[in-house]
Amino acid sequence: MKIAGSTALVTGANRGLGRHLAAELLARGATVYAGARNPDSVDLPGVTPVRLDITDPTSVAAAAELAKNVNLLINNAGIDTRTDLLDGDLDLVRLELETHYIGTLSTVRAFAPVIAGNGGGTILNVLSVLSWFGSPIHGAYGAAKSAEWSMTNTVRVQLAERGIRVSGLHVGYLDTDMAADVTGPKLDPATIARIAVDGIEADAYEILADDLSRQVQAGLAGGVAALYPQLP
Repeated sequence: MKIAGSTALVTGANRGLGRHLAAELLARGATVYAGARNPDSVDLPGVTPVRLDITDPTSVAAAAELAKNVNLLINNAGIDTRTDLLDGDLDLVRLELETHYIGTLSTVRAFAPVIAGNGGGTILNVLSVLSWFGSPIHGAYGAAKSAEWSMTNTVRVQLAERGIRVSGLHVGYLDTDMAADVTGPKLDPATIARIAVDGIEADAYEILADDLSRQVQAGLAGGVAALYPQLP
């Protein structure tokens, strides 16, 4: 995938990692559509703001109709409601699934024909280390990201024959608004954006952006005992 000369759409591009991804793509010579529920909140010079709520099928369809020249889709939009799976509000659990799983799948379904029609390209789904590791603090988020990871693996196989490479970005806490209440170490979103775009250009199927993600992925082979040593 050549970033220079490509045309990308980034969801959730008005702030956080999404804004940094859009900026990185611009710096490397891409044309960028910046998707946001409120396009007026997009303040990055050089991008084209697009009204896009990934949980609204009408909004997704309208964005795909507008951005007909896209050959790179980055599914970044997301939320973390910090909802407990055992006693949290089920409506918030559903919202997490509607956003990370159904919403991301909706954009994939809408833009896959666009990208294929433009000669092929790449889709990057922004996942998380919590796709692989359960944390009670982020129960609903992790479950939704796990579903998104599984979906990513499936559509990767399906879309390969259409000339579309599907990649997943796994990363820990970023220093963004979403993790503002986290007191532990956090990663620079500008650095992660560079790593992500490097991975796209390298045609990587999985982009592990930090040591924690690499450690947890390696622990998957060890099963429950390796990932959750605190269990009896």
